[in-house]
Amino acid sequence: MKIQAETLAPPPEQKPVKFEIELPAGIIGFPEHKRGEIFHLPDQLPFQWLRLNGPTLLHFVVIEATSFVPDYTPELYDEDAATIGIRQADDALVLNIVTVADDQSATANLVGPVIINRHTGTARQVVIANHSQYEARHPLVTPS
Repeated sequence: MKIQAETLAPPPEQKPVKFEIELPAGIIGFPEHKRGEIFHLPDQLPFQWLRLNGPTLLHFVVIEATSFVPDYTPELYDEDAATIGIRQADDALVLNIVTVADDQSATANLVGPVIINRHTGTARQVVIANHSQYEARHPLVTPS
């Protein structure tokens, strides 16, 4: 069967999946950035974007670390959990900021994740209670 190029429809445009968040304290180094969103395109998972609104627009690559570190089990201090309304583990979405270096290596901050209440969108970047078990620059990708 011959198919004419003109009859083929282009693939549907992918629309990002978005989740709006509020960071009452901002994130470390950017306290004035109090609102934002997490978004991703399905073909980019497990990598997602954290976009923060403030005096300037900021973008961070984030991941759920369990995609790369299956035994990652961050523990929150009670005060941090209460501040964003986390009552049980399932309430929390844990995202780790990824840093890509000039040599194309990539690391994830396992010590200071952004914790988001899945139900309210309230978020906070924290230093986890069991921080001594993890690295702030956990290697994800190393240059070949």
